[in-house]
Amino acid sequence: MADEIIIYGTSWCGDSRRARRIFDDYHIPYRWVDIDEDMEGRKFVESVNNGFRSVPTIVFPDGSILVEPRSTELKRKLGVDSEGV
Repeated sequence: MADEIIIYGTSWCGDSRRARRIFDDYHIPYRWVDIDEDMEGRKFVESVNNGFRSVPTIVFPDGSILVEPRSTELKRKLGVDSEGV
């Protein structure tokens, strides 16, 4: 995990796309793991979400995890303007 933010999600999930858009809009680097294609990623998401495939599941370098965060919650965690880009 080290220094990177990891976003676990799926390509078809609107919330996953929204989270990635926030990272991209603010030029915040992250590693994307599509749990439809990565079985280890899927197992991880299920392990931290009581067996559910709740996405996006976002893991931060400090070990904290946000699951299906609202835009305002994610922006607050990232320390960026919650008013929009």
